[in-house]
Amino acid sequence: MALFKAFLPGIEVNGATILSIVKGMGAFTKTAYDVLEEVGLKNVRDDVNEWYSQELWLGAFKILAEKTGDKTLYAIGLKIPESAEFPPDIDTVEKALASIDVAYHMNHRKAGGDVLFNPETGKMLEGIGHYTFTPGEGKGGIMVCENPYPDEFDRGIIYSITKKFADAFAKVNIVPDKPTRTNGADSTEMQVQWR
Repeated sequence: MALFKAFLPGIEVNGATILSIVKGMGAFTKTAYDVLEEVGLKNVRDDVNEWYSQELWLGAFKILAEKTGDKTLYAIGLKIPESAEFPPDIDTVEKALASIDVAYHMNHRKAGGDVLFNPETGKMLEGIGHYTFTPGEGKGGIMVCENPYPDEFDRGIIYSITKKFADAFAKVNIVPDKPTRTNGADSTEMQVQWR
């Protein structure tokens, strides 16, 4: 599995999720729109309810990684929970972290077809990888990110979700001395802590 490359052809992402790039870039909105246009996603601004190519969106991430670096990718990840659809009734950090995989699948679909997670049936379709949270002792655990998105983007998502449900403190770091997607691995492990 390669970073910035869709696992399957024909996967699509909803427009509201794609616009997280714009929100994450703050004062550099024009740059965000320019990058989206550069990869062929110029209509997202006009129709956020539409679905767009994951491959093109990943291309935008690749350009941003090269031009702006990890801080921008992290900032974009922080904005995803504001735009993405999440399952209802999430009231603890553990449930929130476990729900990231479901939300991830709810915001992707096979071209013109089914969303990859149907909350009514509980059916999840494959094709985009996963986020797998394993609780540890106390208030913390490990999130394994196995998908084509950048590590810092995922770290931003996980931090934002953890902070939203934690009482006072949240911290998310890539586990040191472990392989990462940035360095060519299939997945990245992140240590999550909260109070």
